[in-house]
Amino acid sequence: MIGRKLAALLRVTAMVVTMVVGVIAAPPATADEFKPAYLELKQTGAETFDVLWKVPALDESTTLAIKPVFPAGATDTAPRMASFASGASVQRWSMRMPGGMVGKAVEFPGLARTRVDVLVRLVRSDGTTQLARILPGERRFVVSASPGQFEVVRTYTVLGIEHILTGFDHLLFVLALVLLVKDRRRLLLTITAFTVAHSITLALASLGVLKVPGPPVEASIALSIVFVAGEIIHARQGRPGLTQRYPWVVAFTFGLLHGLGFASALAQVGLPPLSIPTALLFFNVGVEIGQLLFIAAVLTVMWIARRLMQRARLPAFPGLWRVAPYVIGGMASYWLFDRIAAF
Repeated sequence: MIGRKLAALLRVTAMVVTMVVGVIAAPPATADEFKPAYLELKQTGAETFDVLWKVPALDESTTLAIKPVFPAGATDTAPRMASFASGASVQRWSMRMPGGMVGKAVEFPGLARTRVDVLVRLVRSDGTTQLARILPGERRFVVSASPGQFEVVRTYTVLGIEHILTGFDHLLFVLALVLLVKDRRRLLLTITAFTVAHSITLALASLGVLKVPGPPVEASIALSIVFVAGEIIHARQGRPGLTQRYPWVVAFTFGLLHGLGFASALAQVGLPPLSIPTALLFFNVGVEIGQLLFIAAVLTVMWIARRLMQRARLPAFPGLWRVAPYVIGGMASYWLFDRIAAF
Protein backbone atom coordinates (compact mmCIF):
# COMPACT_ATOMS: atom_id res chain seq x y z
CA MET A 1 0.00 0.00 0.00
CA ILE A 2 2.80 2.37 0.93
CA GLY A 3 4.59 1.44 -2.32
CA ARG A 4 1.52 2.34 -4.39
CA LYS A 5 1.12 5.68 -2.68
CA LEU A 6 4.81 6.43 -3.13
CA ALA A 7 4.60 5.55 -6.85
CA ALA A 8 1.56 7.76 -7.26
CA LEU A 9 3.27 10.59 -5.40
CA LEU A 10 6.29 10.30 -7.67
CA ARG A 11 4.05 10.49 -10.74
CA VAL A 12 2.33 13.59 -9.39
CA THR A 13 5.68 15.17 -8.56
CA ALA A 14 6.94 14.49 -12.09
CA MET A 15 3.81 16.06 -13.59
CA VAL A 16 4.12 19.16 -11.40
CA VAL A 17 7.81 19.53 -12.29
CA THR A 18 6.90 19.23 -15.98
CA MET A 19 4.27 21.94 -15.60
CA VAL A 20 6.71 24.25 -13.80
CA VAL A 21 9.33 23.68 -16.48
CA GLY A 22 6.66 24.52 -19.04
CA VAL A 23 6.05 27.85 -17.30
CA ILE A 24 9.75 28.66 -17.22
CA ALA A 25 10.38 27.59 -20.81
CA ALA A 26 7.22 29.09 -22.31
CA PRO A 27 7.92 31.69 -25.01
CA PRO A 28 6.08 34.64 -23.43
CA ALA A 29 6.63 37.23 -26.09
CA THR A 30 5.33 34.95 -28.80
CA ALA A 31 2.33 33.48 -26.99
CA ASP A 32 -0.08 34.92 -29.48
CA GLU A 33 2.13 36.10 -32.31
CA PHE A 34 1.60 34.87 -35.82
CA LYS A 35 5.15 35.17 -37.27
CA PRO A 36 6.01 33.05 -40.26
CA ALA A 37 8.13 34.52 -43.02
CA TYR A 38 5.88 36.43 -45.40
CA LEU A 39 5.92 36.89 -49.18
CA GLU A 40 3.40 39.17 -50.84
CA LEU A 41 3.01 39.55 -54.61
CA LYS A 42 0.72 42.28 -55.95
CA GLN A 43 0.03 42.07 -59.65
CA THR A 44 0.25 45.49 -61.29
CA GLY A 45 0.06 44.34 -64.90
CA ALA A 46 -0.10 41.21 -67.02
CA GLU A 47 3.59 40.51 -66.35
CA THR A 48 4.54 42.90 -63.53
CA PHE A 49 4.38 42.53 -59.76
CA ASP A 50 5.23 44.46 -56.61
CA VAL A 51 7.05 42.19 -54.15
CA LEU A 52 7.29 42.34 -50.36
CA TRP A 53 9.51 39.82 -48.54
CA LYS A 54 9.50 39.80 -44.74
CA VAL A 55 11.64 37.38 -42.74
CA PRO A 56 12.42 37.12 -38.99
CA ALA A 57 15.76 38.73 -38.12
CA LEU A 58 17.92 39.61 -35.13
CA ASP A 59 19.18 42.81 -36.76
CA GLU A 60 19.62 44.34 -40.21
CA SER A 61 22.35 41.90 -41.19
CA THR A 62 21.35 38.75 -39.27
CA THR A 63 18.32 37.13 -40.90
CA LEU A 64 17.11 33.59 -41.43
CA ALA A 65 18.85 31.96 -44.38
CA ILE A 66 15.78 31.68 -46.57
CA LYS A 67 14.68 33.74 -49.54
CA PRO A 68 12.24 33.30 -52.42
CA VAL A 69 13.63 32.11 -55.74
CA PHE A 70 11.44 33.14 -58.66
CA PRO A 71 11.11 31.26 -61.97
CA ALA A 72 13.74 31.71 -64.66
CA GLY A 73 13.25 34.92 -66.59
CA ALA A 74 12.08 37.03 -63.65
CA THR A 75 13.88 40.38 -63.55
CA ASP A 76 13.79 43.28 -61.10
CA THR A 77 12.39 46.48 -62.56
CA ALA A 78 13.13 48.68 -59.53
CA PRO A 79 15.86 48.73 -56.86
CA ARG A 80 15.24 46.68 -53.74
CA MET A 81 14.47 48.78 -50.66
CA ALA A 82 15.40 47.15 -47.34
CA SER A 83 14.42 48.02 -43.76
CA PHE A 84 14.45 46.44 -40.29
CA ALA A 85 11.73 46.77 -37.65
CA SER A 86 10.11 44.73 -34.87
CA GLY A 87 12.35 41.70 -35.30
CA ALA A 88 11.92 41.38 -39.04
CA SER A 89 13.86 42.28 -42.17
CA VAL A 90 11.65 43.69 -44.93
CA GLN A 91 12.50 44.04 -48.62
CA ARG A 92 10.35 45.70 -51.28
CA TRP A 93 10.87 45.75 -55.03
CA SER A 94 9.13 45.39 -58.38
CA MET A 95 9.71 42.63 -60.93
CA ARG A 96 8.66 41.47 -64.37
CA MET A 97 7.80 37.85 -65.16
CA PRO A 98 7.44 37.19 -68.91
CA GLY A 99 4.20 35.31 -69.55
CA GLY A 100 2.90 36.02 -66.06
CA MET A 101 3.06 33.77 -63.01
CA VAL A 102 0.12 31.39 -63.53
CA GLY A 103 1.31 27.78 -63.34
CA LYS A 104 4.80 28.79 -62.22
CA ALA A 105 6.41 28.18 -58.83
CA VAL A 106 8.29 30.27 -56.29
CA GLU A 107 10.89 28.12 -54.50
CA PHE A 108 12.22 28.45 -50.94
CA PRO A 109 15.38 26.29 -51.05
CA GLY A 110 16.58 27.12 -47.52
CA LEU A 111 13.27 26.40 -45.84
CA ALA A 112 14.02 22.77 -44.94
CA ARG A 113 16.85 23.92 -42.64
CA THR A 114 14.56 26.15 -40.54
CA ARG A 115 11.47 25.68 -38.40
CA VAL A 116 9.76 28.71 -39.91
CA ASP A 117 6.80 28.45 -42.26
CA VAL A 118 6.29 30.90 -45.11
CA LEU A 119 2.96 32.61 -45.60
CA VAL A 120 2.46 33.60 -49.25
CA ARG A 121 -0.18 36.02 -50.45
CA LEU A 122 -0.76 36.75 -54.14
CA VAL A 123 -3.10 39.62 -55.00
CA ARG A 124 -4.16 39.45 -58.64
CA SER A 125 -5.10 42.44 -60.75
CA ASP A 126 -8.76 41.35 -60.70
CA GLY A 127 -8.83 41.67 -56.90
CA THR A 128 -8.78 37.94 -56.13
CA THR A 129 -6.23 36.53 -53.71
CA GLN A 130 -4.32 33.28 -53.43
CA LEU A 131 -3.03 32.32 -50.01
CA ALA A 132 -0.80 29.46 -48.93
CA ARG A 133 1.21 28.43 -45.89
CA ILE A 134 4.42 26.74 -47.04
CA LEU A 135 5.81 24.24 -44.54
CA PRO A 136 9.52 23.33 -44.36
CA GLY A 137 8.84 20.03 -46.09
CA GLU A 138 7.04 21.63 -49.06
CA ARG A 139 9.45 24.40 -50.19
CA ARG A 140 7.41 25.76 -53.12
CA PHE A 141 4.39 27.90 -53.93
CA VAL A 142 2.63 27.29 -57.24
CA VAL A 143 0.62 30.20 -58.64
CA SER A 144 -2.87 29.27 -59.79
CA ALA A 145 -5.47 31.10 -61.83
CA SER A 146 -8.17 33.17 -60.12
CA PRO A 147 -9.69 30.96 -57.40
CA GLY A 148 -13.24 30.05 -56.66
CA GLN A 149 -15.01 30.22 -53.33
CA PHE A 150 -13.82 26.76 -52.32
CA GLU A 151 -10.19 27.88 -52.10
CA VAL A 152 -11.15 30.83 -49.89
CA VAL A 153 -13.20 28.54 -47.63
CA ARG A 154 -10.42 25.97 -47.32
CA THR A 155 -7.61 28.49 -46.80
CA TYR A 156 -9.29 30.60 -44.13
CA THR A 157 -10.71 27.60 -42.27
CA VAL A 158 -7.21 26.13 -42.01
CA LEU A 159 -5.79 29.51 -40.94
CA GLY A 160 -8.41 29.75 -38.18
CA ILE A 161 -7.63 26.27 -36.88
CA GLU A 162 -3.88 26.91 -36.99
CA HIS A 163 -4.17 30.23 -35.18
CA ILE A 164 -6.23 28.97 -32.23
CA LEU A 165 -4.11 25.83 -31.81
CA THR A 166 -0.89 27.88 -31.79
CA GLY A 167 -2.35 30.75 -29.73
CA PHE A 168 -1.31 29.51 -26.29
CA ASP A 169 -2.95 32.36 -24.40
CA HIS A 170 -6.33 31.71 -26.04
CA LEU A 171 -5.99 28.01 -25.24
CA LEU A 172 -5.09 28.75 -21.61
CA PHE A 173 -8.23 30.88 -21.27
CA VAL A 174 -10.36 28.07 -22.70
CA LEU A 175 -8.60 25.55 -20.42
CA ALA A 176 -9.38 27.73 -17.40
CA LEU A 177 -13.06 27.77 -18.39
CA VAL A 178 -13.07 23.97 -18.74
CA LEU A 179 -11.58 23.58 -15.23
CA LEU A 180 -14.03 26.08 -13.74
CA VAL A 181 -17.31 25.06 -15.40
CA LYS A 182 -18.05 21.46 -14.47
CA ASP A 183 -21.51 21.12 -15.99
CA ARG A 184 -21.19 20.16 -19.68
CA ARG A 185 -24.29 22.12 -20.73
CA ARG A 186 -23.09 25.27 -18.98
CA LEU A 187 -19.65 24.74 -20.52
CA LEU A 188 -21.17 24.55 -24.00
CA LEU A 189 -23.12 27.78 -23.41
CA THR A 190 -19.99 29.45 -22.03
CA ILE A 191 -17.84 28.50 -25.02
CA THR A 192 -20.63 29.58 -27.37
CA ALA A 193 -20.73 33.01 -25.68
CA PHE A 194 -16.94 33.26 -26.05
CA THR A 195 -17.22 32.38 -29.76
CA VAL A 196 -20.01 34.89 -30.44
CA ALA A 197 -18.09 37.67 -28.70
CA HIS A 198 -14.76 37.14 -30.47
CA SER A 199 -16.61 36.81 -33.80
CA ILE A 200 -18.09 40.29 -33.31
CA THR A 201 -14.84 42.10 -32.56
CA LEU A 202 -12.91 40.08 -35.14
CA ALA A 203 -15.30 41.25 -37.85
CA LEU A 204 -15.37 44.88 -36.67
CA ALA A 205 -11.59 45.12 -36.37
CA SER A 206 -10.91 43.30 -39.66
CA LEU A 207 -13.28 45.63 -41.52
CA GLY A 208 -11.66 48.71 -39.97
CA VAL A 209 -14.74 49.74 -37.99
CA LEU A 210 -12.97 49.20 -34.66
CA LYS A 211 -9.35 50.25 -34.21
CA VAL A 212 -7.54 49.40 -30.97
CA PRO A 213 -3.73 49.36 -30.46
CA GLY A 214 -2.34 45.85 -30.36
CA PRO A 215 -0.07 45.92 -27.24
CA PRO A 216 -2.84 46.90 -24.75
CA VAL A 217 -5.08 44.23 -26.25
CA GLU A 218 -2.44 41.53 -25.84
CA ALA A 219 -1.80 42.59 -22.23
CA SER A 220 -5.55 42.58 -21.51
CA ILE A 221 -5.85 39.05 -22.92
CA ALA A 222 -3.16 37.89 -20.48
CA LEU A 223 -5.01 39.69 -17.67
CA SER A 224 -8.24 37.86 -18.57
CA ILE A 225 -6.45 34.53 -18.02
CA VAL A 226 -5.12 35.69 -14.64
CA PHE A 227 -8.64 36.71 -13.64
CA VAL A 228 -10.23 33.35 -14.54
CA ALA A 229 -7.38 31.44 -12.84
CA GLY A 230 -8.10 33.43 -9.69
CA GLU A 231 -11.79 32.60 -10.00
CA ILE A 232 -10.93 28.87 -10.04
CA ILE A 233 -8.95 29.25 -6.81
CA HIS A 234 -11.74 31.21 -5.12
CA ALA A 235 -14.37 28.64 -6.18
CA ARG A 236 -12.32 25.80 -4.68
CA GLN A 237 -12.00 27.76 -1.46
CA GLY A 238 -15.79 27.93 -1.20
CA ARG A 239 -16.00 31.54 -2.40
CA PRO A 240 -17.53 31.29 -5.90
CA GLY A 241 -17.15 34.48 -7.89
CA LEU A 242 -18.80 36.02 -10.92
CA THR A 243 -17.33 33.48 -13.34
CA GLN A 244 -18.61 30.57 -11.30
CA ARG A 245 -22.14 32.02 -11.11
CA TYR A 246 -22.38 33.53 -14.60
CA PRO A 247 -19.58 31.98 -16.69
CA TRP A 248 -21.15 32.98 -20.02
CA VAL A 249 -21.09 36.69 -19.02
CA VAL A 250 -17.36 36.59 -18.27
CA ALA A 251 -16.64 34.48 -21.37
CA PHE A 252 -18.55 36.94 -23.57
CA THR A 253 -16.84 39.99 -22.04
CA PHE A 254 -13.33 38.64 -22.40
CA GLY A 255 -14.22 37.10 -25.76
CA LEU A 256 -14.48 40.64 -27.11
CA LEU A 257 -10.82 41.16 -26.20
CA HIS A 258 -9.71 37.84 -27.65
CA GLY A 259 -11.47 38.70 -30.92
CA LEU A 260 -9.23 41.75 -31.24
CA GLY A 261 -6.25 39.44 -30.79
CA PHE A 262 -7.54 37.20 -33.59
CA ALA A 263 -7.97 40.28 -35.77
CA SER A 264 -4.32 41.28 -35.34
CA ALA A 265 -3.30 37.85 -36.64
CA LEU A 266 -5.74 38.01 -39.54
CA ALA A 267 -4.47 41.50 -40.43
CA GLN A 268 -1.10 39.97 -41.31
CA VAL A 269 -2.83 37.66 -43.78
CA GLY A 270 -5.36 40.08 -45.21
CA LEU A 271 -8.81 39.45 -46.64
CA PRO A 272 -9.61 38.73 -50.30
CA PRO A 273 -11.44 41.86 -51.59
CA LEU A 274 -14.10 39.89 -53.46
CA SER A 275 -14.71 37.33 -50.69
CA ILE A 276 -14.46 39.24 -47.41
CA PRO A 277 -17.66 37.83 -45.81
CA THR A 278 -16.70 34.27 -46.77
CA ALA A 279 -13.15 34.65 -45.47
CA LEU A 280 -14.30 36.15 -42.15
CA LEU A 281 -16.98 33.50 -41.68
CA PHE A 282 -14.70 30.54 -42.29
CA PHE A 283 -11.78 31.97 -40.30
CA ASN A 284 -14.25 32.01 -37.39
CA VAL A 285 -15.37 28.50 -38.29
CA GLY A 286 -11.75 27.37 -38.19
CA VAL A 287 -11.23 29.01 -34.78
CA GLU A 288 -14.34 27.27 -33.45
CA ILE A 289 -13.22 23.90 -34.83
CA GLY A 290 -9.83 24.38 -33.15
CA GLN A 291 -11.49 25.28 -29.84
CA LEU A 292 -13.72 22.21 -29.94
CA LEU A 293 -10.77 19.96 -30.79
CA PHE A 294 -8.82 21.38 -27.85
CA ILE A 295 -11.74 21.00 -25.41
CA ALA A 296 -12.37 17.44 -26.60
CA ALA A 297 -8.68 16.62 -26.09
CA VAL A 298 -8.66 18.10 -22.57
CA LEU A 299 -11.84 16.26 -21.51
CA THR A 300 -10.53 13.01 -23.02
CA VAL A 301 -7.21 13.27 -21.16
CA MET A 302 -9.03 14.01 -17.89
CA TRP A 303 -11.35 11.03 -18.40
CA ILE A 304 -8.48 8.67 -19.24
CA ALA A 305 -6.50 9.87 -16.20
CA ARG A 306 -9.45 9.17 -13.89
CA ARG A 307 -10.03 5.73 -15.40
CA LEU A 308 -6.37 4.76 -15.10
CA MET A 309 -6.24 5.80 -11.47
CA GLN A 310 -9.44 3.89 -10.74
CA ARG A 311 -8.15 0.73 -12.42
CA ALA A 312 -4.83 0.98 -10.61
CA ARG A 313 -6.76 1.63 -7.39
CA LEU A 314 -4.63 4.67 -6.72
CA PRO A 315 -5.90 7.30 -4.29
CA ALA A 316 -6.96 10.63 -5.77
CA PHE A 317 -4.54 13.49 -5.27
CA PRO A 318 -6.64 16.68 -5.34
CA GLY A 319 -3.47 18.70 -4.95
CA LEU A 320 -2.64 18.01 -8.60
CA TRP A 321 -5.80 19.76 -9.78
CA ARG A 322 -5.33 22.54 -7.23
CA VAL A 323 -1.96 23.42 -8.69
CA ALA A 324 -3.37 23.82 -12.23
CA PRO A 325 -4.88 27.33 -11.75
CA TYR A 326 -1.62 28.51 -10.17
CA VAL A 327 0.35 27.28 -13.20
CA ILE A 328 -2.14 28.92 -15.57
CA GLY A 329 -2.16 32.15 -13.58
CA GLY A 330 1.62 32.19 -13.24
CA MET A 331 2.18 31.79 -16.95
CA ALA A 332 -0.42 34.45 -17.78
CA SER A 333 1.08 36.85 -15.20
CA TYR A 334 4.47 36.48 -16.85
CA TRP A 335 2.92 37.30 -20.22
CA LEU A 336 1.08 40.25 -18.69
CA PHE A 337 4.19 41.94 -17.29
CA ASP A 338 6.22 41.11 -20.40
CA ARG A 339 3.61 42.67 -22.67
CA ILE A 340 3.22 45.75 -20.48
CA ALA A 341 7.00 46.20 -20.61
CA ALA A 342 6.77 46.13 -24.41
CA PHE A 343 4.35 49.09 -24.59
